[in-house]
Amino acid sequence: MSDRRDFFGKALGAFAGLGALGALYAAKRTWDPLPSVKAAGFTTVDLSAAQPNVLNVEKWRGKPVFILKKDKKTIASQSKDDAARDVVIGEDRYMVCIGLCTHLGCIPAYFPDEHKFKCACHGAQYDASAINIRKPAPLPMLIPPFKVEGTKIVLGEAGEQYKKMEKAGVLGHKPLHSNEKA
Repeated sequence: MSDRRDFFGKALGAFAGLGALGALYAAKRTWDPLPSVKAAGFTTVDLSAAQPNVLNVEKWRGKPVFILKKDKKTIASQSKDDAARDVVIGEDRYMVCIGLCTHLGCIPAYFPDEHKFKCACHGAQYDASAINIRKPAPLPMLIPPFKVEGTKIVLGEAGEQYKKMEKAGVLGHKPLHSNEKA
């Protein structure tokens, strides 16, 4: 009789253990992000057809991302801070940033003749490298994590150039220019 009880006790324990494992697996699956959410974390943009001084706007994680291929005139007139924020792909230089004003999150407009971004909400301005040149914007527009793959840029993944920019402190988390206009 005791053998029978031991058997039923062990069987009940094994059954409860399997149930607990099943519950843990189900809980883990609910905590994991959905495949659609994972896919939304990365955006690949082919820049092979980009034209100089023409703003391209992409969407990444629900935010606008500005991509501007710089023309020779803009490159020649860049400051050291401007050049440090350039994404270099082959011979070309690009400005890549999250297209939101760092003052209150408005979307600045690009004026190609002036090579400037202007925020209509409160008058903030940024140069062609997305560095704030007129207040009330306290910081440059932020550079999203990116990785260069040939002529493509993958937004959402921190590649070698991004890590170098991060180490240099030019991603937009601190002021860069000292020549802001009040």
